[in-house]
Amino acid sequence: MSAINTHLLPQTADISSAGNLSIGGVSVAAIAEQFGTPTFVYDEEHIRTSCQSAVRAFGPDRVIYATKAFINTAMAQLAHEEGLLLDVATGGELFVVRNAGVPANRCVMHGNNKSLEELQSAMREGLHHIVVDSFDELQRIEVLHSEGLPAPKVQLRITPGLHVDTHEYVATGQDDSKFGFNLNNGDAMRAIEYARSSPAVHLTGIHCHIGSNVLSVDNFEDAWRVMVEFFLPLNLPAITLGGGLGVAYTANEVAPTMEQWASVLHRATSQLPATTEVFVEPGRSIVAAAGITVYEVGTVKPIDGIRTYISVDGGMSDNPRPMMYGSEYEAFDPQRANAPRSGRARIVGKHCESGDILIFDAAVPENITVGDLLVVPVTGAYGYSMASNYNKVPRPSVVFVRNGNARLVSRRETFDDLVRLDV
Repeated sequence: MSAINTHLLPQTADISSAGNLSIGGVSVAAIAEQFGTPTFVYDEEHIRTSCQSAVRAFGPDRVIYATKAFINTAMAQLAHEEGLLLDVATGGELFVVRNAGVPANRCVMHGNNKSLEELQSAMREGLHHIVVDSFDELQRIEVLHSEGLPAPKVQLRITPGLHVDTHEYVATGQDDSKFGFNLNNGDAMRAIEYARSSPAVHLTGIHCHIGSNVLSVDNFEDAWRVMVEFFLPLNLPAITLGGGLGVAYTANEVAPTMEQWASVLHRATSQLPATTEVFVEPGRSIVAAAGITVYEVGTVKPIDGIRTYISVDGGMSDNPRPMMYGSEYEAFDPQRANAPRSGRARIVGKHCESGDILIFDAAVPENITVGDLLVVPVTGAYGYSMASNYNKVPRPSVVFVRNGNARLVSRRETFDDLVRLDV
């Protein structure tokens, strides 16, 4: 198989004539030497360009970044600087974002089972709006309002009853979903009437999210037309149309551009009054392709007549997506990035699970040996944010690179961190 397809790499990636990969003007091998492995490396210029493209396509103050994809202090500050609102789904995400200095009115709270404490924080701090997911949640807000908290602005999450081409675990717009008020059984309209009659909420709009990593713009258009049809007679000022724009993880995948996505949205919302505030949630497309993971090879195990196993120093603790969703990735050696990948191997992690597989059948350069580096691209979303300490493996470091500089934005956990919560 040929060398890694460069369209899978971050925007500032460069491969020298000798085959050495650099990102943001910094050698990936040098990053591994300085910060160790595994390490998540993010192209800061790529993230900023993605944010700017979204703002150009949809307008200022209309793009909402899903912090669940990847969040730490540096990312929260970057997204805020580039004019994005930040979607938080838990009290923890809200704390990280607010601790980074993001104003409360630039935050939107999601979640299908918000606790009283989470709603209390959202109401007390004055978030931009809360996306309400259930009748129980409306009642919790009423309790908190009766205790003196101000009535929040809310949008009601509506499930439009459409299936999309993505993994079933990240599909959210079908009738059988834990999220939102069902449109087809009448719950959505009952929720509208409930919210309008309640003094505890200011109903400002409706919201939908059809799923994560959706690659077909037709899926979005179908869902958005259903939502617009429902929205028009409600005479509400705002609508949020999600969910997550997909990205290409392998060379044979093609993802729509932000501009193509925007064209579909503008077409689907053409009937709306000009004064309608249309919010969008571009999901993982902001960060996924901006990030890579750098590993070191620890074991190469050929099994005659079966396959070769290449074990790296991470695995399901820094990227559970292959195990959870059957997600596919590619890999290559960043010190011979232009080399043909004519070998085949199963790339696995260091965890005590046979299912700890990063790539089931990977194309790799010949003669991979212990101590070589391997890079897995397009890991900027749902890697670090879903990382765990399984087998008490410390979480990796996170490095941002830009203009020839590499800066540590999340340090590697230590063994001391693994017992810090023990009493």
